[in-house]
Amino acid sequence: MNTSERLNDYKERKEHVEAGGGAARIHKQHESGKYTARERLTKLFDEGSFTEIDTYVETRSIDFDMQKKKVSGDGVVTGYGKVNGRLVFVASQDFTIIGGSLGEMHAAKITKAMDMAMKMGAPFISINDSGGARIEEGIDALSGFGNIFLRNTMASGVIPQISVIMGPCAGGAVYSPAITDFIFMVEKTGQMYITGPQVIKAVTGEDVSFDELGGAGTHNSISGVAHFRCTTEDECFEEIRKLLEFLPDNNLEEPSKGQSFEKEELYCLNEIIPDNPNKPYDMLEIIDAVSDGEFFEIQKDFAKNILIGFTRINGTTVGIVANQPKVLAGVLDVNSSDKAARFIRFCDSFNIPIVSLTDVPGFLPGVAQEHNGIIRHGAKLLYAFSEATVPKINVITRKAYGGAYIAMNSKHLGADMVFAWPTAEIAVMGADGAANIIFRKDIASAEDPIKMREEKIEEYSSKFSTPYVAAARGYVDDVIEPAMTRRKIADSLDMLRGKREQRPAKKHGNIPL
Repeated sequence: MNTSERLNDYKERKEHVEAGGGAARIHKQHESGKYTARERLTKLFDEGSFTEIDTYVETRSIDFDMQKKKVSGDGVVTGYGKVNGRLVFVASQDFTIIGGSLGEMHAAKITKAMDMAMKMGAPFISINDSGGARIEEGIDALSGFGNIFLRNTMASGVIPQISVIMGPCAGGAVYSPAITDFIFMVEKTGQMYITGPQVIKAVTGEDVSFDELGGAGTHNSISGVAHFRCTTEDECFEEIRKLLEFLPDNNLEEPSKGQSFEKEELYCLNEIIPDNPNKPYDMLEIIDAVSDGEFFEIQKDFAKNILIGFTRINGTTVGIVANQPKVLAGVLDVNSSDKAARFIRFCDSFNIPIVSLTDVPGFLPGVAQEHNGIIRHGAKLLYAFSEATVPKINVITRKAYGGAYIAMNSKHLGADMVFAWPTAEIAVMGADGAANIIFRKDIASAEDPIKMREEKIEEYSSKFSTPYVAAARGYVDDVIEPAMTRRKIADSLDMLRGKREQRPAKKHGNIPL
């Protein structure tokens, strides 16, 4: 071939690669409400910034006529580009080529991109749309999954890892997203499950649809596997871009800092706590008041009795962990403990200060909670706050009872600054329950038990259900006016900017799972 012929050959090969599985399969992909692998990268990355790698990789398998199915790219597009001007690596599975199934070389492309992301200290995004393991490649396909899982684990806490479920993700494939930091799912098209409806029907006799079994609604509201649900792929990419704005590129860098600005004193907060201690209020109102702008909530449909997410306070990115009195009175339970603990560990891995807002009456009682391991799950929250060495600030707005008080970023677990509103009630339990136990005999023997009980409740409340006893012990650094909350948090974040904390040398701890 001469030079001209070689260039023509190159152009033909390039066009063939970019055509994916062909016009018919691309049309079917669009009819399913899905973009192609390359179209997705156009949506994700800044215009013109994506660079593809391993474009011409093909399967090496010749078993079961695989040599006839060879297509350049082998069903996944890998490479790097810029998102909001920052370097990000990606693997986007192409369902139009052999169903996006994972074989030896398909996996090798993904692991190469992951290795590059680790070397460069840049986030890695995996877009999943696959029929699962390529059965024709047998053990080589399983080896590919294992290689990916290993790298997910090695990268955990080093670079942010985001999984995007935009099609089927079944069997062993689901464990890679489960190891990553955040999972986005698109409604109606994204599904995750270990065994499909047909197998479940054959084994257990249960009838269930793909969406009911492993759709975005299921994993965002019931299982807690996923963190975000989006109605369209376009919305999903917008949310991913928003999330990345809050995150550093790796564990050696700080999150980007926004513009500092003053905010008027928040006198609205002085009136937010109801006089009736059993009446709920919306913790989101407090978060919105102290934040610079948007609160980017995570897992908003799961374990709603606790709120987690990112925001900025006077320009500083922080992770918020807050009880939600509107749901189950803000109690801690199995799911809320898991939800908060994992988020705390993420923030600690990536140098993101943690701000907790506490209004917690205790751990949820009940046989179901005990049998489901509330001891084990609650311990995760204790462990996560204790383990974290990033700046930790706690604001107690109302109830802080018993073990749940300790678990919610108390001074006893290493919180750097603890503030309490005058409405805070820091005690072993609520005044009603405490009076019934401590003064049981006095109440029973009184001429007017009802009046005596009310007097004893008031006696206990005035002595213990205030922030001042804890403040007198140094467990609360200051009792503050609610309107001053934002300023106190911002000042503390500024003071804690140079925090250094040494821990005992060890391989790793053994967090209760």
